[in-house]
Amino acid sequence: MKIQVLGTGCAKCKALTANAERAVAELGLDASVEKVEDLREIAKFGVMTTPALAVDGEVRSAGKVLSPEAVKALLVR
Repeated sequence: MKIQVLGTGCAKCKALTANAERAVAELGLDASVEKVEDLREIAKFGVMTTPALAVDGEVRSAGKVLSPEAVKALLVR
């Protein structure tokens, strides 16, 4: 599983990255969490507001910092 946090490196983006990493660790998933900070790459996802969270290339959330519990809910679907 590939999890991507889309954002320019702001505090909210960093918080979402930390929450995603925590969710992966708590669930014991074999997943990587990658930060995408390049605006052109973010635009390819069609994201207009950051931070955003993509799972396996599909945007699951945009414009808010999800809690670790909310990230878990998106990962175990």
